[in-house]
Amino acid sequence: MPEFFSFINEILWGSVMIYLLLGAGCWFTWRTGFIQFRYIRQFSRSLKGSFSPQPGGLTSFQALCTSLAARIGSGNLAGVALAIAAGGPGAVFWMWVSAIIGMATSFAECSLAQLYKERDPTGQFRGGPAWYMARGLGMRWMGVVFALFLLVAYGLIFNSVQANAVSRALHFAFNIPPLISGIALAFCALLIIIRGIKGVARLMQWLIPIIALLWVAGSVFICLWHIEQMPGVIASIVKSAFGWQEAAAGAAGYTLTQAITSGFQRGMFSNEAGMGSTPNAAAAATSYPPHPVAQGIVQMIGVFSDTIIICTASAMIILLAGNHASHSSTEGIQLLQHAMVSLTGEWGASVVALSVMRFA
Repeated sequence: MPEFFSFINEILWGSVMIYLLLGAGCWFTWRTGFIQFRYIRQFSRSLKGSFSPQPGGLTSFQALCTSLAARIGSGNLAGVALAIAAGGPGAVFWMWVSAIIGMATSFAECSLAQLYKERDPTGQFRGGPAWYMARGLGMRWMGVVFALFLLVAYGLIFNSVQANAVSRALHFAFNIPPLISGIALAFCALLIIIRGIKGVARLMQWLIPIIALLWVAGSVFICLWHIEQMPGVIASIVKSAFGWQEAAAGAAGYTLTQAITSGFQRGMFSNEAGMGSTPNAAAAATSYPPHPVAQGIVQMIGVFSDTIIICTASAMIILLAGNHASHSSTEGIQLLQHAMVSLTGEWGASVVALSVMRFA
């Protein structure tokens, strides 16, 4: 049975879904006139306006932080480590490319979520892909099928991935049994569900920026500490991304295909552009200015922050350590812990464990 699921995963996630999501991102980029570049100057204005309280829904900033809570997770730590282990430093470059293309996809799906949202009996906004499939395309059956798949994927599978990363990190750093970690995480999830969307949004608008800033600040500090190695790290990313490094080494090491595939896979898994999760949070917001596109622009910031900033922070730590090749068979989160230990000392494993626990 595991072999069967691995085979299906290789077909769907190894090729089909990458091309579909990449194709959708390119199509939306073209049809919107390269929206992620044209509106980059609007990011600060949109972010400033996202704090404006609006009646009947979340603020745009609360919706952004709620969607970032879904985007930011073990993929930003363990996922980046796995991408580099499988595709080399060049995978980081293709993660950046996936984020830039995915920004257009996120803009489209979140703008549609605002356009086709509706109020529930309690007066709160509800929306997302299931709604615009039913109301926009007139295909209610497709919306129902999508909602069921989303329930299974995020209710069971994705949560298991996050919990697995946390339990492995805590076991590696503090020798905490995975069962104890799982029970604690389940209890925390229960408390969050009980609070409802507004309670979650109020918590996330403070928690997510703090968590992200702490991790990025720590990475920047380590980069400055090893500043003499940074030119070599940047050069290895660019050379490996296009196969120049491997060509100079006689075609040994990582291939160009491995770098592209690993980068796109982990980038898309992390920023979730096109996966249909973030539009549900975007629909709950009352946009300011009151236009669907306003929320689409705000949510593009989420993709940029997740991959270009937070994933890059993790990648710099791993590449500065330079031990990703010797630990290629190590679990993703433990690879990052090994890198942190080699750069900062034994306490680095504990820092990563606590960080992935907060992220997940």
